[in-house]
Amino acid sequence: QVQLVESGGGLVQPGGSLRLSCAASGSIFSINAMGWYRQAPGKQRELVARITSSGSRNLVASVLGRFAISRDNAKNAVFLQMNSLKPEDTAVYYCNAQIRPNGGQVGWNDYWGQGTQVTVSS
Repeated sequence: QVQLVESGGGLVQPGGSLRLSCAASGSIFSINAMGWYRQAPGKQRELVARITSSGSRNLVASVLGRFAISRDNAKNAVFLQMNSLKPEDTAVYYCNAQIRPNGGQVGWNDYWGQGTQVTVSS
């Protein structure tokens, strides 16, 4: 089985920093894109950042200049460095990966982490 495990959330003051980590484990043939989504109370889930297997990055406009996404292909891991955090960044953050399992059919399957709470408050 394939699973994603997240860590790194917590409570931080405005202007502070957090680093989220997510690692995929299990019987994996390959991983395409990996990314981070977030969902704030009363709002729809939105894509925050994604990174392809070759390293191309996309980030939502509201986090440009503050967040950075990276990955370690050898460890099947993706990271989100969050700096200059604002109260509006408060949300549950979910790791996502497009994965083809060993023995799986052609095509990517979406896998999700369990979610980690990020709270920015003073």
